[in-house]
Amino acid sequence: MSSSIESRRPSKVSIVGAGSVGSSMAYACLIRGSADVVALYDIAKERVDAEVADLAHGSEFVPSRVMGGGDVNETANSDVVIITAGARQKPGQSRLDLVGVNAGIVSSLMSQLVPQSPNAIFVIVTNPCDVLAVVAQQVSGLPENRVFSSGTLLDSSRLRFLISQWADVTTPNVHAVIAGEHGDSEFPVWSTANISGVPIRDWTVDGEQTFTQEVLDDLGQEAALAAYKIIEGKGATNYGIGLTGARLTEALLGAGRCVLPVSAIVHDLYGIDGVALSLPRLVSRDGIGDTVPIPLIDSEVTELKASAERLHETLLAIKS
Repeated sequence: MSSSIESRRPSKVSIVGAGSVGSSMAYACLIRGSADVVALYDIAKERVDAEVADLAHGSEFVPSRVMGGGDVNETANSDVVIITAGARQKPGQSRLDLVGVNAGIVSSLMSQLVPQSPNAIFVIVTNPCDVLAVVAQQVSGLPENRVFSSGTLLDSSRLRFLISQWADVTTPNVHAVIAGEHGDSEFPVWSTANISGVPIRDWTVDGEQTFTQEVLDDLGQEAALAAYKIIEGKGATNYGIGLTGARLTEALLGAGRCVLPVSAIVHDLYGIDGVALSLPRLVSRDGIGDTVPIPLIDSEVTELKASAERLHETLLAIKS
């Protein structure tokens, strides 16, 4: 008797780069079941084979299947491709300092990866991710909604964690985003930040204002500089961005639309055009959708423009 139920093609995410970031992301995707198949690819065959074997040995305990190796064909027919490969940020080094070498790496990778998965959505995690998202889109010629970067998704998570700690509430109750560059010119959007609908500046404990301007300044700076502190302590940030990539994969493969602060190319927004920077955006199986029109106060618009100008200057430097 023939079945009327058609088999569903397994969803697949490929992670490019088996360093600490890529391997942590593969692990996070596996244990969360972010996709049916998780592929890990790197040109360093011995390293990637070891990582895949280590991950595969726990297959009994996870909902997803892992594969991978040193051949780009391992990424074929992916729904989502996340690029983490590139030079690592060193202590004291800004993300923009990495732009020259990593622009070449990402350009080369896109020329190899797109033919393997021509219908995939490509996410750039390699830093400086905002600049490299533009490079990847221009090199590939893919629609802008299918090439973007993780942007300030992790930075915003860091900020929400810090706010939750200060207010002594659980993180899901906190709603706040960091906008602009994923880097030194990023900034918190305090004008819309809230805890369960209460504007953050109105949050009180025993009648006392919890978030003074001094506290907000300290929290914003701590979130922005968190990566530098972690890199100084252990050489790399990997677990937070690994979970970030897993969550983003789920948004790209799941039903419905999510609102996440990720970095995509903007056009005619506050006079900004042609650079990728982070603002809350609709994310779905179609990739990046419209920017969610959160109201920015004048000082925040000024900060967004300054961040955009910094990114624009870096893009020009690559082309010169």
